[in-house]
This record gives sequence, structure tokens and C-alpha cells, in this order.
Amino acid sequence: MSSPQAGLALPLPPLSAREKAALDDDASLERCTRWRAAPDGSREAESVFALQGMYCAACAGLIEAALKQVPGVARAEVNAASQRALVQWDPSRTRASALVDAVQAAGYRALPAEHEAARTARLRESRQALWRLFVAGFCMMQVMMLTTPGYLAEPGEIAPDLAALMSWAAWVLTLPVLLFSAGPFFKGAWHALRRRRIGMDVPVALGIAVTFIAGTAATFEPGGAFGADPYLDSMTMFVSFLLAGRWLELRARHRSTEALDALLQRLPDAVERLDDDGSTRTVPVARLRVGDRVRVAAGQAFPGDALVLEGSTQVDEAMLTGESRPVERAVGDAVVGGSLNLAAPVVVRVQQLGEGTRYQQIVELLQHALTERPGVLRLADRWAGPFLFGVLLLAAGAAAVWSVIDPSRAVWVAVAVLIVTCPCALSLATPAALLAATGGLARRGVLVQRLDAIEALGSVDTAVFDKTGTLTQDSLVLAATHLAPNAERAALLARAASLAALSRHPLSVALVQALPPATHTWREVHEVAGQGVEALDGEGRRWRLGAAAWVGVATAHAGSRPRVACAPVGASLDEQVLFEFDEALRSDAQEALQSLVAHGLQVRLLSGDADGSVRAVADRLGIAQAQAEASPEDKLRTIESLQGLGHRVLMVGDGLNDGPVLARADVSFALAHGSALAQQRSDFIVLGSRLGEIPAALERARKTVRVMRQNLAWALAYNAACVPLALLGYLPPWAAGLGMAASSLLVVLNALRLSR
Repeated sequence: MSSPQAGLALPLPPLSAREKAALDDDASLERCTRWRAAPDGSREAESVFALQGMYCAACAGLIEAALKQVPGVARAEVNAASQRALVQWDPSRTRASALVDAVQAAGYRALPAEHEAARTARLRESRQALWRLFVAGFCMMQVMMLTTPGYLAEPGEIAPDLAALMSWAAWVLTLPVLLFSAGPFFKGAWHALRRRRIGMDVPVALGIAVTFIAGTAATFEPGGAFGADPYLDSMTMFVSFLLAGRWLELRARHRSTEALDALLQRLPDAVERLDDDGSTRTVPVARLRVGDRVRVAAGQAFPGDALVLEGSTQVDEAMLTGESRPVERAVGDAVVGGSLNLAAPVVVRVQQLGEGTRYQQIVELLQHALTERPGVLRLADRWAGPFLFGVLLLAAGAAAVWSVIDPSRAVWVAVAVLIVTCPCALSLATPAALLAATGGLARRGVLVQRLDAIEALGSVDTAVFDKTGTLTQDSLVLAATHLAPNAERAALLARAASLAALSRHPLSVALVQALPPATHTWREVHEVAGQGVEALDGEGRRWRLGAAAWVGVATAHAGSRPRVACAPVGASLDEQVLFEFDEALRSDAQEALQSLVAHGLQVRLLSGDADGSVRAVADRLGIAQAQAEASPEDKLRTIESLQGLGHRVLMVGDGLNDGPVLARADVSFALAHGSALAQQRSDFIVLGSRLGEIPAALERARKTVRVMRQNLAWALAYNAACVPLALLGYLPPWAAGLGMAASSLLVVLNALRLSR
């Protein structure tokens, strides 16, 4: 598969001793490495490295093989589309610098993913690529100027010595193209062959070398076996076109990478810490400790989860909760690490750093998505080597056939076949779309844990929702108040509100939130577990707030809603009040479900709660199919039954008991406030727990599938049309290079539409 950036790799000197020492410092790896305990009790590291100089499956295989040869490396996974490598290694047996050296020995570059040097190297790579393109383009124009008269002039119009001089001058001008502009192609091919692999640079470098050799022979021996066609103009043209397309593609991919990195690199490099003696000093974030007081300036990100001690401000938590509007934060409020301070400086006390913060959890989820290779890419890994070997055989066969038909065109055809069969577009069609969609979803507050799930989401036809905590909020709301016609409403409600304030029971909390605030003097306050709270008023009367039977209030019928009564012991009907509560629906639940139905999905409710409660919520949301009192095993059987009927099931949940069904469903969403198990078993995590992001993600997934199909259709059509033309001799090498570069650029630009 195509290796656009392999042709643009930088020739890098080995790391100096000072650079290695800096790289092996744990503080340098803080943001890209997760330290954990191995099963044998030893310390184990899992690092994410940013890669340069590769894109294709063949290049990914080369880097993986190089990393796995390093002692102490337990696992290495390379995702060419995101230019990331996930390496699991033993710090007692190897160092991070050894991993970087191994990648460099394979002909590529690796740096800690969130290291400043990775961003600097991207800039250097882009500049180097532009210089190579400039040299190739300038020399191409000069070579074309020198060779064009030979094509246009009639035989004998140009003196032989002048024709030879122009040919020799053209040959000299191809040397910078060969040695500088096309140099990385040869470097990448050499590294691949040295490891007994065939990378995509091999056929490209072979095509350039064969063309130059044939052109050299034709230049200095016009009557020889290669004829009088110098080939050199074709060589400079297809090198220029390749570099032009790949530079544009490189720029597009860098923009995509930088957009994702912006989500991962929100923490400041250093902060202003306030010491106990009143002095301040600037320290790296890695040196902060829980309990430190930090002044965060306007425009700066909070270094960790913290509590505001001084000042008030507005905070941007879009990345962490998906909430696009700034939120107010004042003294006593909590702020989350990675969120941006927008309005004014504040002093905060650090409560959580590193892995315990919500920001770090989000970073790990994004890094997992960026380093995971989807199934289609793993399939490409297996076929990359055999395919490229077939390309070489096809080119050799074409040269052999044309050496019989027309020997003067044999080299020309072979080079065109080598160039045009480079399946750049085919290799980039799927991963580029998936990575662009991942970035777009992340900016909406939806984190992707499994890239394959994006494609699967586009084909779901049934959405199954848990109830409590998913469609409803955790708290209850006051739904109805029942009073006798002659009751003193204001006085009774005030008594109930003041009694409820004495208890932390969820129903009491809901009552306090619903009623106007009230104060009352109570004596001998006593809370009876499972019943309610009672106290004496100023007149010595005992009031109770709690279960209706305990309070002594008769109920007309047994409904499914929770009820609380308030009255003095032995009260008449006019002194009694009965409150009914209901589950509060999430504000966007109705709209989200309607949107899913509009997208053609069947919506079901699957809950372990009582039938009356489930049916009430289903009726309010217009869900026709609802199953109540379902155990985790019942939920699992329901999902399997739907799948057995041919349905593609989307499951949305948040609870501990939803873990099995989230894992079993074709696609699953967990809400950010849910249990850790639910998040681990799900394919997507919705930050901010906004249900409206689920239909938005569905729409983006379907668009992603369409873009993938468009890219694949174009790639297949391009190869189906151009390969026969090259074999038949109708496609010159320069046109093959132009088509190859244009096809790669087209699929990448098409995929980048998904990141908007």
C-alpha cells in the first residue's frame, strides 16, 4: 500500500547522549506513557509514539517488526493512518531511547506523542518535503525546456552536437532530482529490503532507477538497446507529480493530526504555584502535587482537577463534557483538568493529578482509538507484502512482453506499471475516513473506543435503551400534590419543606428542591429508617414526613409513583398533604429518540425496574416496546434474540448491570456519568451524558460509510482503468505518477470532510 510519507522521510542523525538522557527521563514521558503493575508485580510501561515517514500497511509492519526485536517489548501496534505506535515495554529491560533508535534504524522517526519535539519535527518534515518538491519541479521545467525541441524539430533541423549538448545538460539536471528529491524513496526501499520485506517504496524506487539508467544509456548512446528516447523528462515529471501530491496530502494529514493533538494537549507546560510563605514560582505541571495552590491565568488550562479558592471565572469544558457554552465557576466550585479558564485569574487547590483526572481518562480513550488498527487495516497488513510482490512480477512480465513487441518501449511500460499500481488511494480510503470521523466526534464530546464501531454504527436498525440514569435522571421530581379542599395550603407546604430539610433521603431532597424554602423551629428530631422523619413543633405536636401508612394518611389507590405524606400524628384530613414523585426525564431524551426514529431505527426500552415505572416512562417518551423487571441475564437474552432475528442492535446504558449487554450489542454507547464497567465495555462514550449526541453520531457514522464507499469506488475505478492502460503502453510514466498522486490526495481530502 502507498507510503506517501515514506517518500518524505527525514534523514535523521542518531540521538545524542544528552537527547537520550532527556528522553529516558520519566517526566518527559509523563503525557504519553501509562505506568502500571505487571502480573508478576514488576512495573510495566505503555507508551504512545508519534511516527513520521510512513502511512501504509507495509511501513507499519516494518516498524512493528523493528520494535518487537527490542528486548523488553511485549507488544507493538502501529496505526499508519494516525501515525501512532502503541508500545508495551518493560522499563527494567529497555529504555524509551532504545525504542526510538529501533524505529530510526528501520528508516522512520518516533517521538513521544505529546512531546514538543513531535510538533517541531512535523514542521521540519513539511519544510523538507517542500524543498524536495521545489528542486524536483524546478529541474523538471529545465529538463522539459531542453528536451522539448527534440520532440518538435524535424530530423536534421538540430545540429548533432547541439542535440547532444542539450541531452547532456538535461541528464545533469536530473541528478538533483535523483539524489535529493527522490533520495528518500531509495532510502525507504533499502530499509525495507534489508529487513527482507517489500515496502511501497520498492516499486517506486525501482521505477525511478530503471528510468534513470535507461535515460542515461539513451543520452550517451542514442543508437543502443534503449533507443533514442531519453526518458529523463518522464522521470523528473513523475517524481515532481508524486512529491506534489504527497506534499499536499502531507499538509492535509498534518492539519488533521494537529486538530486531534489539540484535544490531547490541553494541559499547560508550567503553572504558577503559590507556596505557604506567600511566594510564587513557576513549576512544570509534572512537579505539582495534590494539595498545591495554583494561580491559573485567563486563557490557561487547569493543570488538574481542582477546587476554586479565590476569584470567579467562566470555564470552557467543551472537550470534557461536550458542553459548548462557557460555565460559571466561583469559590467552592470544582474545575476539571484540561478545561480552559476564559474570563479571569483564579486560585485553585489541586485535588487530582495524572491518571485520576477526567482529562487523563479522555486522553487515554483518544490515544486508544488513534493507535487501534481496524479490521480492514489488519487485513491490509496481511496482503501488503504479497500484493507488492505481485506488482513487481506484473511489471517484469510487462517488460518481457514489450521487449518482444517493441523493445524501445519495454522500459517505459514497466516503469508506468510500477508507478500506477501503487495503491495509495485504496490503502487510505478506509483508515483516513475513520480517523477523520473520530476527530469530528471527539470535538462533539463523543469518544470512540473502537474504530470498527463507526462502520458498524452506520448499519444499526434497532436502538435499545436502559431507563434509570440513561433516559431518566438519577433524582426524582415532584409530580403531584394532594390536599383537602379546606386545607391551609401555604402552611402545610411550609411545614413539609422545613421537615424535608432535616433529612438527606432522595425523596426529601427532591421535595426541598420543589417547594419554596421555609424555616421552622423543630425539637426532638428523629429519623426512622425506612419510614421517614418526625419532630415536635413549638406547640408540642408531633409531625411526621414519610411513608403514607407510617404518617397515617390513607391513599386512594396504589399507584406506581413513589409517595410521601406529611401531617401531625392524629391529624384531621384538612391537615394532611400527600406528595407524588416521578422520575425526571433527561431534557433531550424526547428529541433524541424522535431523531433516531426519523433515521429509521426501532426504539426499545429495557430496564430492571418495576413494570409500572417502566411503562410510565415508555408512555411519556412514546416507546411502544418496553420490557420491565429484566435481570442482566434477561437483558442479554433479549439482545441475542434481536440479533438472532437479523437486527443490528445499538445499546445505550450507564449502569454496572449494563456491562454484559453493552459488550454483546453490535454497537454500544455509555454515558460519562455511568459506571467504569459500562464505559469499558462500550464502543462510544458520550461526554456530558447528552443523549442528543447519539443520533448525531449515527448520522456521522452513516456519512463516514458513504465516504468510505466513495473512496473505495474511486480507488478501484482508478486502478481498473489505469493498470490496463499502462500494460497496453498508453500511459507514460509521468501520467502514471500524476494519477497516483491525484488519487491519494482525492481520498484524503474527501475523508477530511468528516472532521468538520
